Amino acid sequence: MPGAMLPPQLLSDAVEMACRAPSLHNSQPWRWVAEGTSTLNLYAEPGRALTTLDPLGREIYLSCGAALDHLVVALAAAGWVADVQRFPDPAAPLHLAEIHFRPVAGDISVQACERAEAILARHTDLRPFEAPADWTRLEVTLRQTVIPYHVMFDTVLPPDRPRLAETWQLAEELNPADHRGHPESCWWASELDHSETVVLSTSHEDYRHDLLRCGEALSAVLLECTMAGQATCTLSHMTELAQPRELLRALIDQRGTPQVLIRVGQAEAKPGFTMTPRKSVAQVMDFQPESPRLR
Repeated sequence: MPGAMLPPQLLSDAVEMACRAPSLHNSQPWRWVAEGTSTLNLYAEPGRALTTLDPLGREIYLSCGAALDHLVVALAAAGWVADVQRFPDPAAPLHLAEIHFRPVAGDISVQACERAEAILARHTDLRPFEAPADWTRLEVTLRQTVIPYHVMFDTVLPPDRPRLAETWQLAEELNPADHRGHPESCWWASELDHSETVVLSTSHEDYRHDLLRCGEALSAVLLECTMAGQATCTLSHMTELAQPRELLRALIDQRGTPQVLIRVGQAEAKPGFTMTPRKSVAQVMDFQPESPRLR
């Protein structure tokens, strides 16, 4: 059933916020199609996929999931609830979500506004981190944050850090064409780095629905960390290939499939920081007439 009608500018603004989500090499592999202003569709854009680094398209779903969660957060701060139907057409695997809208009941919460502000403040920081402030409390919060997404949450314990370094090195050796890790390739060996490392895992092996939800959980974790004043760095280098992924699975004693790692810690503010450029809304969004539906 069609949802409420949104002002076109509000819809465009929400998509612009959604597109600030992280993606592999800033590839931004998403396309948004609005049917009138009552329905918004999210599609994976295979033309923006980096097939050499992501041959299975795994990170497309992770990236689009993060963008989807950013959209929901942006709309909530504007006073709208996004009702999301994931993979509405089983015959169209690139059609990731169909979204309808309804007004928020009551006042917009302060937390909803703070979460949307975190979208604007969040960025990937490749530098070594100090230990995160009040990590015990933040870790509990992050574990609770991922529950709605049906994603598993683990933290790499300090004694396991050398084994994590070995897994990282193996991933680089097995995939030398992937140069993503080089700027931060020594973070785990640096005596200056005291970050915590979070691992998000799914219950099925590269199943697209689980991957999409994992991307949504990634967004939620990153925004929660930003709200807590902590820096983050997303790492997916070690989860691309089977052998390093299995080593990581054993390291965290997880039955699920590790999909993405997140470093969390404190970092000094970057003077003059500028956000990595994003494509304009016109490049990633189309407006189409509303499709006739049964009423």
